[in-house]
Amino acid sequence: MIMSRIEAPRDEVTGNLLDRLLSGLPAEAVLSDPDVTAAYANDMASFCPAGAPAVVVLPRTVEEVQHVMRIATELRVPVVPQGARTGLSGAANASDGCIVLSLIKMDRILEINPVDRIAVVEPGVINAALSRAVGEHGLYYPPDPSSWEMCTIGGNIGTASGGLCCVKYGVTAEYVLGLDVVLADGRLMTTGRRTAKGVAGYDMTRLFVGSEGSLGIVVRAVLGLRPQPPQQLVLAAEFASGAAACDAVCRIMAGGHVPSLLELMDRTTVKAVNDLAHMGLPESTEALLLAAFDTPDPSADLAALGALCEAAGATQVVPADDLAESELLLQARRLSLTALEAVKGTTMIDDVCVPRSRLGDMLEGTERIAEKYQLTIGVVAHAGDGNTHPTVCFDAQDPDESRRARESFDEIMALGLELGGTITGEHGVGVLKKEWLAREIGPVGVEMQRAVKSVFDPLGILNPGKLF
Repeated sequence: MIMSRIEAPRDEVTGNLLDRLLSGLPAEAVLSDPDVTAAYANDMASFCPAGAPAVVVLPRTVEEVQHVMRIATELRVPVVPQGARTGLSGAANASDGCIVLSLIKMDRILEINPVDRIAVVEPGVINAALSRAVGEHGLYYPPDPSSWEMCTIGGNIGTASGGLCCVKYGVTAEYVLGLDVVLADGRLMTTGRRTAKGVAGYDMTRLFVGSEGSLGIVVRAVLGLRPQPPQQLVLAAEFASGAAACDAVCRIMAGGHVPSLLELMDRTTVKAVNDLAHMGLPESTEALLLAAFDTPDPSADLAALGALCEAAGATQVVPADDLAESELLLQARRLSLTALEAVKGTTMIDDVCVPRSRLGDMLEGTERIAEKYQLTIGVVAHAGDGNTHPTVCFDAQDPDESRRARESFDEIMALGLELGGTITGEHGVGVLKKEWLAREIGPVGVEMQRAVKSVFDPLGILNPGKLF
């Protein structure tokens, strides 16, 4: 519903909030019909509580965001920033009576500069749209989460997203050079730089990347770009065990190779993709390793990598013949999480990251956990990073199966920590992993992080209840 002062409900608190917001916002930017606001209550994570927002605001300008934060501070109303709500940790979930600040209307690419190799964008820009736009200038924005056709740059920054190309090009944090951030009290802060180098003062930019909207509202980002690399060619290697596939990963990385992509799909994931999309992937394999190079001579690089796979016990190594076949294999990988969701209707997607040398232990441990809880758990992984996505498939209508799913999810995180890893490689903490963040960083770490938040958000109104 598009609200006006006359239409606004006259509950004393909500009515006052709406009136104050509408004093500096166009009517179409303020939504308060409960049937409409309910659609903004949560992201894509399972088992994460969400409240009922008092209002949803969709600003188009920095000044409108500042107005919202000034009113929120004055009235002590919590604010939950949102992008496309494709997150998997509950970081964008609403709290009761909050202002949901949806930034999807701030979707302009403000500048693409081929000389400085930067793009300046608003937070609502879709990742894939930016990639295509800079590609027209012969440039490349590497971070490419699996949801890149839907997720926003602001959301990527909030959760420090990764993607398929991280093994060579790194994650979102490495491409955020500077930010404009609206603070809790409405002030505008600029961090970082547009230059190739810069070390003036504390690195405040990195502080906001991965902060899940708990320190400020990102309203503009300066992003680093790279020259567009050659089209990559992909190789598929089949293995009779996950351990053999992980041995191949270790050989590849120890050998100094720098693939543009190194991904792993286990047997459960391969079957799910075939069931969903009829892609003809080899279901006889226990683990399928996908590797790619975007070098001037990818065929030679793939041949060297294929030899390492065979030395590790690959039963078959098949290089793609052309770009079309390569894209088909990549599409299969991108469909993995959607396909696993179709197995039972609901999934819990973990993103435990372990040292590459412990990747085999992570896969074996996850298989034991699946057997223990009698659940289907498919594993897809950014193998070159050690970033695994054990995906628990379950029927949300079955209370016992839901309980087992949650318990298995926790055991997977515990396993990751035991192997020297981290509870999240790219999805963030949100609501889902709050307890586990405390375990990973310890009481002193939690105390210091809370102290940082109190400096930026002394009233605790920015995305309360997330992280810790």
